[in-house]
Amino acid sequence: MPHQSGARGGSPMSRRSKHASSWNNYLFVLPALLFIVVFIGFPLVYNLMLSFQNVSVYNLNGKHDFIGLSNYYKSLEDPVFYISLKNSAVFTVLSLIFQFTIGFALALFFNRKFPGRNLFRSLMLLAWMLPVVISGTVFQWMMSGDYGIINYFMQSLGLIDKPINWLSEGRTALLGTIVANIWIGIPFNMIILLSGLQGLPEHLYEAAKLDGANRLVQFRNITLPLMKPTILVLLILGIINTFKVFDLIFVMTAGGPVTSSTVLPIYAYQLSFSTYEFSQGASVSMIMFIILTLISIAYLRMSGKEEVHA
Repeated sequence: MPHQSGARGGSPMSRRSKHASSWNNYLFVLPALLFIVVFIGFPLVYNLMLSFQNVSVYNLNGKHDFIGLSNYYKSLEDPVFYISLKNSAVFTVLSLIFQFTIGFALALFFNRKFPGRNLFRSLMLLAWMLPVVISGTVFQWMMSGDYGIINYFMQSLGLIDKPINWLSEGRTALLGTIVANIWIGIPFNMIILLSGLQGLPEHLYEAAKLDGANRLVQFRNITLPLMKPTILVLLILGIINTFKVFDLIFVMTAGGPVTSSTVLPIYAYQLSFSTYEFSQGASVSMIMFIILTLISIAYLRMSGKEEVHA
């Protein structure tokens, strides 16, 4: 009996070995955990604490009093906040619509087999691989009023009579940044959707062809339903990445002229590093964080319902 009990429970040596093995597994996760705590957790907690204080350039080295939600109320009472929120919404929605639509069309195109497919697909990734600062500078040159190549072609085609200052006029500045962001985001959408398309079962399309279904019917009844999980993931990632775009807009317009292309990240930056109202800038950053968190929660609930129905 003792021998059987020992066999069932294992020897002390084997139990210690299993215990050590479990700790070794945690050690593999430790570097990633430390990275999250140091570079994500600490800045987030510090920013949250800063948003409840009255830190500015005048008392940077002095006492920082706790003032509760005053910075949030001040931000929500500022008309520039709502202009920035509207610009962020327009920037995000228009960018995603065109990035996703064009990216999906290219993914369907490159999903076919033809000579040179891999070469052209690699060339398409260049827009995504280039640093955003370089892409923004190139588009800034292309959209300049005096010598921009876009004005040159539009005048050559007779579409405009005189050059347009795309990034210097309030009615076109945000549009110019949207065009640049669409160009940057198309390859990412294409490659994610293409990977999803390549994982779809071929026998469903073969059966649909035997039943006489054309390409449009196959796309509507087979491709879209099966691609729904990939599309949801892509859209939530697109919303998060686009809503917090800062570098592209800062390089191209710096939020101007006036506030015509000011989005929430630019607004938070201006509060913190132009007017040196650090706590109010932190409150705007936390509002952005709350908005993106709510969007992420909505996505998780939607994906959870999809899994239940599946």
